[in-house]
Amino acid sequence: MGRLTFGEGLRVDAEDRSIAHVHRVMLAKLRRGEGLHFSWRDDMSVGDGRTTVWVHPDAPLVCKLTRQIGTFNLRWLDELTIAANSNDGLTFLTEPEEQSAQKGRS
Repeated sequence: MGRLTFGEGLRVDAEDRSIAHVHRVMLAKLRRGEGLHFSWRDDMSVGDGRTTVWVHPDAPLVCKLTRQIGTFNLRWLDELTIAANSNDGLTFLTEPEEQSAQKGRS
């Protein structure tokens, strides 16, 4: 189980592979000096709602993974990037099957 922590301790826990892909998209935007909003569905233990955070280059962002994820799914990265650039913002999306021409690239 991976974790992204924002600012003063607001965090989201999710499967390592999902966290790694979302984190990579965030870092690409932050390197360009761009902000984004990121939303996720809350767990029942914290109220079963939705949380949205504004992520920007000046805000602390910590990514913690508990295992290596192997290669990145480029199709998934593309879909997450499109979401991050949209008015709806970045959310966790289901990993699509990677196209055979992209397999093995990281």
